[in-house]
Amino acid sequence: MRISYCNWGMMKMGPEEGLPAIAKIGYTGVEIAVTPKWPCDVDTLDAARRKQIKQLCKDNGLVISAVAGHTSFSEDDPDKHAANMKRIKASIDLAAEWRSDGEPAIMASLMGGHEDDWGRQKNLIAERVYAIGEYAKSKDVIFAVEPHSGTTLDLPRKVVWLMEQVKHPNVKCNFDISHFEIRAIPFEDCVPQLVPYSVHTHVKDQRGIYPYHEFLTPGSGPFRFDLYLKAMHAAGYTGWIGMEVSVMVQRKPGYDPVVDAALGYFALVRAFNETGVPLQTRD
Repeated sequence: MRISYCNWGMMKMGPEEGLPAIAKIGYTGVEIAVTPKWPCDVDTLDAARRKQIKQLCKDNGLVISAVAGHTSFSEDDPDKHAANMKRIKASIDLAAEWRSDGEPAIMASLMGGHEDDWGRQKNLIAERVYAIGEYAKSKDVIFAVEPHSGTTLDLPRKVVWLMEQVKHPNVKCNFDISHFEIRAIPFEDCVPQLVPYSVHTHVKDQRGIYPYHEFLTPGSGPFRFDLYLKAMHAAGYTGWIGMEVSVMVQRKPGYDPVVDAALGYFALVRAFNETGVPLQTRD
């Protein structure tokens, strides 16, 4: 496994400052958020800027582990849905362009909507995900759906249903354990279910039960990363462990993205060292 950082945690810090900082900490990969309000919003990047960001990653020894292009797949309004899919396709195009040598290109997105809408929308979402899987295939990109508390895709059983319904080689899962922890779903249960479909991950720390939960940075909460890594290793996962800082944390007064990036990195390294689970670091 390798550790990447999602610059979702750097909502107010551009890549010129953020990428060298996370490389210096020790991260070998970066997941780049291209959603609105973030510095790398896909709609704001011209050709020169795209090349510049890719070169910044290369210069700092960072693999682009994924592109985070979160957009809803649950929109009922046809015009809004069309705009969402246009953005998703642009994010997939960007993932293809930013592909690191020898690495798969991955673009991740939430499904949006509300958890109560799953029964009404699940077949429609499956159709839409399959269609995007076909587009991703045409660009040699893996589209990774991300389960998230409160959205239509919020439980392991729903992810398994969606994967089995779609059955597309270019559709996988971006497995964020935190959204199951806050639902009191043990990782001993969800890890074996989701690892077979997972191509990328997120980890945070967390306490409390949804909806009265709090997301935290790894190293500042009670989550047992040692047990999590053992479970992921036992299930056969060998990909990226993606450290993510929630907007919930970023809103706190005095938030410093570099400090939290370091906190999360060393909490994960410690867990790898304690467990003996293999960790690939920079040569």
